[in-house]
Amino acid sequence: MKVLVLGSGVIGTSIAYYLAKAGHEVTVLDRQRASGLETSYGNAGEVSPGYSAPWAGPGVPLKAVKWLLMRHSPLVIKPMLDPAMWRWGFSMLRNCTQARYEINKGRMVRLAEYSRDCLQALRTDTGIRYDERSLGTLQLFRTQQQFDGMGKDIDILKSYGVPYQVLDREGCVEYEPALSPVRRKFHGGLRLPGDETGDCFKFTQGLAGMAEAAGARFRYGTTIEGFASDNKGVAAVHTSDGPFSADRYVAALGSYTPQLVRQLGIDLPVYPVKGFSITVPITNARMAPESTVMDETFKVAVTRLGDRIRVGGTAQLSGFDLRLDDRRRDTLEHVVTDLFPQGGRVKGAEFWTGLRPMTPDGTPVIGASPVANLLLATGHGTLGWTMAAGTGRVMEDLIGGRRPQIDMEGLGLARYA
Repeated sequence: MKVLVLGSGVIGTSIAYYLAKAGHEVTVLDRQRASGLETSYGNAGEVSPGYSAPWAGPGVPLKAVKWLLMRHSPLVIKPMLDPAMWRWGFSMLRNCTQARYEINKGRMVRLAEYSRDCLQALRTDTGIRYDERSLGTLQLFRTQQQFDGMGKDIDILKSYGVPYQVLDREGCVEYEPALSPVRRKFHGGLRLPGDETGDCFKFTQGLAGMAEAAGARFRYGTTIEGFASDNKGVAAVHTSDGPFSADRYVAALGSYTPQLVRQLGIDLPVYPVKGFSITVPITNARMAPESTVMDETFKVAVTRLGDRIRVGGTAQLSGFDLRLDDRRRDTLEHVVTDLFPQGGRVKGAEFWTGLRPMTPDGTPVIGASPVANLLLATGHGTLGWTMAAGTGRVMEDLIGGRRPQIDMEGLGLARYA
């Protein structure tokens, strides 16, 4: 089957790889000069099914007020006259109940666990390397209240068979020895040993090469302008390089997907949530993290990627603004120097920002659309890297006419009907 994939971030590239390996005729369109140069470029580096959870949850509205008053706030809101932002925000608030949180987290964990398994199989099959480590995630609690409040998340982890460890202060130091000098700054942690880490950009670049070797064609520097449609669905995609047509179309443009599919009458509740990262050269490997440490207070992840430390965090609602803000850098520098003061050279760090495509309930939108030959793969938020391989495999199954290996309930656009 002839398939046109729109977007070559980690999601679009993963889809292209699985489709090409299955024998489909695949073309990928992207405006950038190479794969993985937007949101996939500088993310936190976590493959974290155990940490998969929606931002919308009980108590979040009150927490958000407190966060906005913090010097190093994990949440920044730039008020705008943007109806899409306000509608998305109100929809998110409706998901801030315990019942909806459990449903949404369950859906996310289901896809993320499957995706981690797909990634491991892909790594075995291809030998792809991307500074990967399989040493788990440590969620670090600075306060006793945070430590005592993890019970509901543990119940959900138990229900899905996700392994976990509750650690006291010394237990945290056992898995992350570089935390030993600052052990008085936290009370304990929740370790998720099934989680992994790796450089998403390296992975995406490597997988794009493998997809090309399997027959996929990547058309870089190609701006997607809109659709031509007929009574059967999408007839072609208009681009800066002329029209492209196929039997099936997959929209995997991250935060920009809603703007495109709106031309077809599709209302896709995905909004950009801006994130920031710094990439710090390691100067003392013994004093750097072994894997990922998630600072629960500041919602910042500190991850070991080869000879670098990736520090990622902040949720900023400001539309499609891609300007760098030194105040956000200050927060990232504060966390990494507070926990790993001797690990790396912060002043030599690369500062980056990207737009995470977020749904109000946290679960991505993957699968069919109201247009017969158009499929959607977006809304993965902070978990695009975590869910990429599984999304690619699911899309291969759907386009190939097979039932996916996981339950698709609640993963598609129909849940918003």
